Amino acid sequence: MDKKWWKNAVVYQIYPRSFQDSNGDGIGDIQGIIQRLDYLEKLGINVIWLSPVYESPNDDNGYDISDYYAIMAEFGTMEDMELLIAEAKKRNIRLVMDLVVNHTSDEHAWFIEAKKSKENPYRDYYIWRDPVNGDVPNGLGSVFSGSAWEYEEETEQYFMHLFSKRQPDLNWENKDMRYEIYDMMNFWLDKGIGGFRLDVIELVGKLPDQEITAHGPKLHEYLQEMNRETFGKQDVMTVGETNSANPQQAKLFSGADRKELSMVFQFEHMALDQQPGKAKWDLRPLSVVELKQVLSTWQVELQNEGWNSLFWNNHDQPRIVSRWGNDQEHRVESAKMFAILLHMMKGTPYIYQGEEIGMTNITLTDISQADDVETKNMYHERLAEGYSKEAVLASINAKGRDNARTPIQWEDSKEAGFTTGQPWLPVNPNYPSINVKQALADPKSIFYTYQKLIQLRKENPLMVYGDYQLLAEEDESLFAYTRTFQGETWLVVANFSEQVNKFQFTEETTELEPIISNSAVKRYDLNQLQLDAYETFVVKLDSPLYVK
Repeated sequence: MDKKWWKNAVVYQIYPRSFQDSNGDGIGDIQGIIQRLDYLEKLGINVIWLSPVYESPNDDNGYDISDYYAIMAEFGTMEDMELLIAEAKKRNIRLVMDLVVNHTSDEHAWFIEAKKSKENPYRDYYIWRDPVNGDVPNGLGSVFSGSAWEYEEETEQYFMHLFSKRQPDLNWENKDMRYEIYDMMNFWLDKGIGGFRLDVIELVGKLPDQEITAHGPKLHEYLQEMNRETFGKQDVMTVGETNSANPQQAKLFSGADRKELSMVFQFEHMALDQQPGKAKWDLRPLSVVELKQVLSTWQVELQNEGWNSLFWNNHDQPRIVSRWGNDQEHRVESAKMFAILLHMMKGTPYIYQGEEIGMTNITLTDISQADDVETKNMYHERLAEGYSKEAVLASINAKGRDNARTPIQWEDSKEAGFTTGQPWLPVNPNYPSINVKQALADPKSIFYTYQKLIQLRKENPLMVYGDYQLLAEEDESLFAYTRTFQGETWLVVANFSEQVNKFQFTEETTELEPIISNSAVKRYDLNQLQLDAYETFVVKLDSPLYVK
């Protein structure tokens, strides 16, 4: 059993623009985060994953970096950043920096130089190709719609961008470029950060001419080199965003003997409410059976090899309580269900800001209300393809990235206590009833369920290292599994449904007191369970034999 501190950790993701504004300009900032560290300490988390705060023109909200060594003026200064690292450390919280090394901003000094001529020493830091028959080099598409190639008139070549045309892809085949990246990573590690979250890292081994983007043949060679030259020398946590990874690939990234990353983000479960083979905007209802199969496959496959990241939400995903729960009459119960289901699994759990109080999606009535570049590009593309405005807006309200980016709802005062000014993105109108102040005052709030789950994890190695087994695989609304460690077994049961659910696990009457639950039930009889909407509980079994 390979024990690491990050296996015991619970991570809290901060999207700084929307966390806390300290100076009234409507944009969250580093001093705002410092002001709220006591709140995060109360919650119990021990890692902050900080979305990018580097210098950026903000074409993609900071995921387009123009200077890796500077802090975006809107967020503060390098001194603020150093203070945040120090203040977090005082509270036993490590700071994991979000880092984008697949691409830079088109305003990065390297790209400004690269554009000047084909002979410029920085030219080869990016990916350039000649036109083919007066058109794009090949059929590679951008994640943000359209071609992945942009023509540059000065030098009569195309550069590659898998995201916005203002995010040119770096050429990882260039060793000088790679080692400049490693120098920069060491600069941050020397400041005392706790590691990196590596954005779209599966793309850095791309072979553009073969139209291979993810999992190229040199990907793992590059990651092992990165590990050797940077974080491999320190006791830090690294997580790679690998959108298309399967369990076998995840073991290559996160196997202890591989010397690559601590863990990866995989998104297989996040695609279950889209039509197979279609875009995320093409909606279909979630199948709980499919969700159980996918999550359980990852649990079992990585049980003794590699490591899982556990998440429902992040800055790119809609709010889970609106997505797969019920954000109206069962908001509290369904939010607690998602918390318990996730934190009881094997892996490192991630909480996205506002998740711990059950923040919900927003509803846009017009595209002018959207901020996100991906959303706006898709809207115009789909209208041109003949989709109705209503249909496209329905997809945006279900899946748009702005859902996750509205400011944190701290209290019921104007602008939810996020800012004294005009917020960069409107606050969700439901802030008077859903806010941190209200959650902290209510001992039965979602917040305290998260707090208790984090505390249980610190006290029980079973939650970290226990083996996972799915039960009732074909049941369409019951999500049940066990975790077993050193002879002790916990049973996790969730009614993933708005209907009352009856279920029998054992022939014998066995009344058990819950370790944690989201209802007022004092004891659970596994012989005759009757579960209300979204009712969820965890019990310690007297013996594994009680489960049929």
